[in-house]
Amino acid sequence: MIQPQNYFKYKQANFSKLLQFGFLQERGDYVYRTAILDGQFLLAVTVTSVGEVRTMLTDEGTGEPYTLYLVEEAQGAFVGSVRAAVDEVVAEISERCFDAEIFKSAGAKAAIAYVREKYGIEPEYLWEKFPNNAVWRRQDNRKWFGAILSVAGRKIGLDTERVVEVLDLRMPPERVPETIDSVNFFPAYHMNKKSWITVYLEGGLPFETIAALLDESYTLAKK
Repeated sequence: MIQPQNYFKYKQANFSKLLQFGFLQERGDYVYRTAILDGQFLLAVTVTSVGEVRTMLTDEGTGEPYTLYLVEEAQGAFVGSVRAAVDEVVAEISERCFDAEIFKSAGAKAAIAYVREKYGIEPEYLWEKFPNNAVWRRQDNRKWFGAILSVAGRKIGLDTERVVEVLDLRMPPERVPETIDSVNFFPAYHMNKKSWITVYLEGGLPFETIAALLDESYTLAKK
């Protein structure tokens, strides 16, 4: 039975964390079993090798599968309590065994990995209404030194409605005008256009250039 994926949207399974949590490897999948509702049901949560999540309930009294909790039209106190118990386990697995994977482009993933390795800083997802936008903040003064965003291309100046991934970074004001080329560098999106720029992450810009700009932005945020 397939569990609704709301808990795992924008997330990726961390298989080492699954094993630490108590999952067992079975025929290429990862399976966790636990009793719920005072032992009335045995819940099995399966995470496949590609990160798909399934749940199955077995009635411990009859040994038969219980599927009513997956039927949206099914109502009532008992089925509601079953859903709540399943949700509690699934939510904990999502929190403890899955990592955020909001951004898909190679440039975005490389930038996140670079900042993590060099500065020990993770993206912060501050806006519930905009879950695919995040910021980096210095640890000493909590100032932003970067934002990683998913926006419609036309909003930054591209001739497309496709959602693209970009970085907002600090830059010395005197260099901003000469840097903007409307190919890889654009006026800052939702930032001060005098001292920030937007970097297009899907245009083939060498990552060495992006890394240097990240370092510069990190330094500027201390001033």
